[in-house]
Amino acid sequence: MTIRVIVVDDSALVRSVLTEIINNEKDMQVVATAADPYMARELIRELNPDVLTLDIEMPRMDGLDFLEKLMRLRPMPVVMISTLTERGAEVTMRALELGAVDFVPKPRLGVKTGLDEAAREITYKIRAAAQAKVDRKLAPVVTAPKPAGTHTTPRHGTEKLIAIGASTGGTEAIRELLMVLPPDCPGIVITQHMPPGFTASFASRLNSLCQVRVKEAVHGERILQGHAYIAPGGKHLSVARSGANYVAEISDGESVNRHKPSVEVLFRSVARQVGPNAMGVMLTGMGADGAVGMREMREAGAYNYVQNEESCVVFGMPREAIAAGAADEVLALSKIAPQLLLRLGSLTQAHRV
Repeated sequence: MTIRVIVVDDSALVRSVLTEIINNEKDMQVVATAADPYMARELIRELNPDVLTLDIEMPRMDGLDFLEKLMRLRPMPVVMISTLTERGAEVTMRALELGAVDFVPKPRLGVKTGLDEAAREITYKIRAAAQAKVDRKLAPVVTAPKPAGTHTTPRHGTEKLIAIGASTGGTEAIRELLMVLPPDCPGIVITQHMPPGFTASFASRLNSLCQVRVKEAVHGERILQGHAYIAPGGKHLSVARSGANYVAEISDGESVNRHKPSVEVLFRSVARQVGPNAMGVMLTGMGADGAVGMREMREAGAYNYVQNEESCVVFGMPREAIAAGAADEVLALSKIAPQLLLRLGSLTQAHRV
């Protein structure tokens, strides 16, 4: 089946480049292009595409305004084309909240190697979007003030550790999961597939919403209770030991399972360094990244939760984790945090007894 795509961008050159990239693939085709959202609206009605690529900054109507209306009135898979700036990153996070499936940085025109890499990323994300389940967004996410005075003194040491992996649809799944966790929960390490330049904004956004403190991971820092550490875009995050402490290790190695950061790299390090003190969570995403590492975690004594198909945007990585024998429990996204906390509570009681 051919994936039918509409490209929306105010730049004729970008529209041309994206069209060429997409039409070079045997399984996808650009059925129309639009210079602004008003043109796009008519084309969507007429052609009913499978996927929309959408620029954020356009004349006549901002891409975010158009996305909000689209996801309310005619939900469909949208891949945002984002500029690599601080503002671009913040706006992209907002687009994902509004219901965009994923995003890619705008291709660097005139740079052959950069364009080839962008082409692979764009077509991969379009394939993922074509598989995605898209919900009607009835209301935008509202930023709640972070609860004051609820943080306990952070501890470190050979305690429990939570490791989370995600890809397509993962930014919102991670947000939903972390917002339920209390400020005294174990340290959390997260790999979300994301390019350089966007993870700092993602971490900052989560930090404003959650009781746990969320930050981009820094090489060599201790992993503390009540803190969540996100793998920097374009770098691998691993867990290492320094005496009795867990520490973050950031590396710039080769891509693993075509990803950097890779969930496989994180989960395998957790299997080696944390073993039975770990709890794993595999969330929505395309592909198989992390399935083997999660099985290694389970074999090392970790307890693993995998998101079920019904609540996933794309049931790829969770499906592969289940097939690999990595799952202890398969749950709806809304059930994972409560079950994780119940298990932590029962483990704490058993330890006291």
